[in-house]
Amino acid sequence: MIALDPIPKPIDTLPLRGAPDAVALEERAGTLTYAELETRVGGIAHRLAGRGLAAGDRVATWLPKTRAACLLPLAVPRAGLVHVPINPVLKRAQVAHILADSGARVLVTQAARIAALEPGDVPDGCAIVIEEELASSDTLPPCQADPEALAAILYTSGSTGRPKGVMLSHANLWFGAISVAQYLEIVSKDRVLGVLPLSFDYGQNQLLSTWAAGGQVTPLDYLTARDVVKAVERHDVTTLAGVPPLWVQLLEAEWPSETAARLKRLTNSGGALTPRLVRGLRALFPNADLYPMYGLTEAFRSTYLAPALVDAHPESIGRAIPFAEIVVVRPDGTRAAAGEPGELVHAGPLVAHGYWQDAERTAQRFRPAPEFATSGGMAVWSGDTVIQDGEGLLRFVGRDDEMIKSAGNRISPTEIEDAVLSGGEVAEAAAFGVPDARLGQAIVVVARGDGAQEDALRARLRRELPSFMQPARYDWRGALPRNANGKLDRTALRADLRDDDKGADA
Repeated sequence: MIALDPIPKPIDTLPLRGAPDAVALEERAGTLTYAELETRVGGIAHRLAGRGLAAGDRVATWLPKTRAACLLPLAVPRAGLVHVPINPVLKRAQVAHILADSGARVLVTQAARIAALEPGDVPDGCAIVIEEELASSDTLPPCQADPEALAAILYTSGSTGRPKGVMLSHANLWFGAISVAQYLEIVSKDRVLGVLPLSFDYGQNQLLSTWAAGGQVTPLDYLTARDVVKAVERHDVTTLAGVPPLWVQLLEAEWPSETAARLKRLTNSGGALTPRLVRGLRALFPNADLYPMYGLTEAFRSTYLAPALVDAHPESIGRAIPFAEIVVVRPDGTRAAAGEPGELVHAGPLVAHGYWQDAERTAQRFRPAPEFATSGGMAVWSGDTVIQDGEGLLRFVGRDDEMIKSAGNRISPTEIEDAVLSGGEVAEAAAFGVPDARLGQAIVVVARGDGAQEDALRARLRRELPSFMQPARYDWRGALPRNANGKLDRTALRADLRDDDKGADA
């Protein structure tokens, strides 16, 4: 198990901790040792640095889990630039927004993806680079960046509006990698299967935390649960991270007993594990430790529950991860007592640097740490209500915002509503998340109309939105309730949906 390293360094130096001849990455193009990974990272950085970009310019990437996609999180910061990974499942409208909002000067992608874009999607001044063009025989050495310098912007949906960019420094990424590698007890002989998107902080950290411990990462773009089973078997995987919907699929798949027995570590975030899922995972993977975790992109991750406590405290999100300080705060700003609900506030060096070019939303979420906190500076006020018991274990109570969490994705209701209304098929609409056994939450849209345009609406949204943002159901109404201010009464609509679901269950 690696030791905690309290002194942050430039994030591109992280793989230098691995043995030079050990395998760091295994993917379709073959394997890279740590020495080869260092050379490839330096080559990509040299190629980017030769484009005449200014320090701090943004380089966006829109790629599946190719070799370049795995190396760019290190190579872009090494060149003094800021990495902006874009989820490969996003469609052109979302890609265009992120490129414009970030002010990206370069988009690294593939020829087939360029064909999916339309004129105007890539802003003027943003060059398109095909990933194969990044190879270079010359290399840049590890950078000497200030650990507090910006290294990445990860886009995440907000409770209102379009995705917002969370600004992460070298230190944020470094501390996150060291923390996770330490509490998961990753060692150099571990082989981690990377099934999560690299644009997702949870997915990108799989690369960084594994490399911090000198282990091996095998990235996988999968279509079915069977693909994951075969990859675990083929690559002798020891560690698998997922979100609840993936665990549901994997429990329904056929696992050879000897393959399931190879896994020694399962980690979960992006939604709570139900007792049924915990029991199923315990039975299917008898040799695996289970790590439930809670996090938010604004501070990467906040808590984890040690495997030894899962059976006795299945409802708990655990305690603070290394380097994080987690406090529970009353509405008046004082510390909540044990057993008393309060807001989860995350302080310490994992706290991001705010939202990119969004001072208003930054001021709402990033505020000074409470006076009683040990850590000074800015903290993330999560908006989530938790309760801490007498043993220091935290239990999640609920979210104060209206984010929809479906299949491990945080989805803005406003973004769904904007898409529904943009085609003119519907005049008024409101989107909600409702409980769903497979997805965690399914998206339901309440709309004014008779439903005659539903087929056309669904067909258009399939073209414009990724699969995880597609509404599962439309609830058509002759009129939608309004509050005293003339706005749609979302509280009344949500209550109606709950009543409808109860009636369906009866």
